[in-house]
Formats: sequence, C-alpha cells, structure tokens
Amino acid sequence: MTDQAPHPEGDIPGKSTTASRTTLSHIMTGSDTNLLGTVHGGVIMKLVDDAAGAVAGRHSGGPAVTASMDEMVFLEPVRVGDLVHVRAQVNWTGRSSMEVGVRVMAERWNESTPAQQVGSAYLVFAAVDADGKPRRVPPVIPETERDKRRYQEAQIRRTHRLARRRAIKELREKRAADGIDDA
Repeated sequence: MTDQAPHPEGDIPGKSTTASRTTLSHIMTGSDTNLLGTVHGGVIMKLVDDAAGAVAGRHSGGPAVTASMDEMVFLEPVRVGDLVHVRAQVNWTGRSSMEVGVRVMAERWNESTPAQQVGSAYLVFAAVDADGKPRRVPPVIPETERDKRRYQEAQIRRTHRLARRRAIKELREKRAADGIDDA
C-alpha cells in the first residue's frame, strides 16, 4: 500500500492508477481550426474532457460528471495534420470526487518525430448514480513515485480550490450584509 490517507468510509477496495489510465488519440483536420488556422482550444478542451471522463467512469465503475476544470494550459499550438494524444489518469480521490490529470501530446501524422507536450489540465469529476446523486468511489492507489507526487499535488490543489470557494462565499455574504446588490 502507499502513504495515502484511508478512504473516508474504508470498505471500498482501492484501484491502482493504471487500472483506469487511458489515452485518446485524434487526428486534427480543417474542421477543428480557429480563425488563425491552428486547432481551436475548445476542440482540445473537449478531447481533454472526453479522456478525463472515460478515466473517471472507469475508476468509479459508472457515470461521472465534470465538476471543474483547473489549470488548462496550452503550451504550443496544435496544427491541422497533428495526431493528438490525450493521456489521462486519476491523481486523487475523495468520497465521491476524483481529480484527473491530463497531458496533451501532439506529433505530425506523417513524420516519425517524437510527440511533444502541447497542453495539460486538471479536472475534478463527481461520481453519480442513476438519479444524479453523488456516489462513493474507490480510493486511488498511487503505484510509482510519480503517481505519489501527483497524489500529493492533487491534495494541494484541492485545498486551494476549497479555500478559494470559501473566500468567495464569505466575500459575497459580507457584501450582501453591507447591502451591496451584485445581482
């Protein structure tokens, strides 16, 4: 096992990071372009969400919905003719939520050069039942030192997300109490 904290309810067996890790590959065509002639960021974001959703569903054993997307970073433009590989894995799990890390790689479809990283993102998914209510997920079991680092970094991002949400809520409540209508 790892130095991971025990699952909040403890009786769901954990799953390794490799159990649900996946890669989605897609060749970019002219219909994917923006006004600058490169691949539209929204196309890449959809691929990221699709790959992350597949990983979240695999890990949780059923439906999972996107709760948030953090830190979508575009490092290099993607061009028509690029073969894009979107690699995703569960980095961290809570009671019903999971952080999925995604790395976007691109290579020319007709060249034998190595793929280069063109983007990355972190998404949070919530596992849901047939009624759309949250359901428990298995804890993730980091296997490698890299997986353990990703798990620890995901905990930091979660702490920051919760603190940001709390600070915004407090600010809005204070403004409302001061009679400031932001509607």
